[in-house]
Amino acid sequence: MKHLAILPLAALAFAGCKEEPDDPIIPNEEEFISTVKLELIEAQTNDTLWFQFTDLDGDGGNDPVISIDTLSTGSIYQANLYLLNETETPADSIHNEVEEEGLEHQVFFQFSSNDLSISYSDSDTDGNPIGLETEWETNNETQTILTLTLRHEPNKDAPGVADGDISQAGGETDVEVDFPIYIK
Repeated sequence: MKHLAILPLAALAFAGCKEEPDDPIIPNEEEFISTVKLELIEAQTNDTLWFQFTDLDGDGGNDPVISIDTLSTGSIYQANLYLLNETETPADSIHNEVEEEGLEHQVFFQFSSNDLSISYSDSDTDGNPIGLETEWETNNETQTILTLTLRHEPNKDAPGVADGDISQAGGETDVEVDFPIYIK
């Protein structure tokens, strides 16, 4: 009889326990972006120019390697942005993930002068820009700095964000690199 009295007490003890959720929420892990490549194709000549930033060991350690080309004045370029993790074999194409999660990402292009303009050529399912495909138009000869920033979860409805204004975007920066740009 003593054993039967323990069973109802054990049942009460288990009934008071909270069940763990079946599917725990896994936070969105930030991917490591070691390489940023910009391919620019001149509209009339189809000449291809490349801008590349590579930092295989991330912040600190070795300096990044930056390679650039010179743009021509009065030209229009179709630009494609590639984001890679080249510390993996084969390299992980982060730009594919950014495209798939377009609602949650936007690339911003900021210049230190107004002699180059960029317009977005791609968009997410809500019609807002992503920035993996853009059109660049050069004006005058100049030297400028391009700050390229990929933001995760920006507020795409904030004023100016759809036009590339990062100041109201919010969100978290996934990668930010500076390229010297020469237009001749």
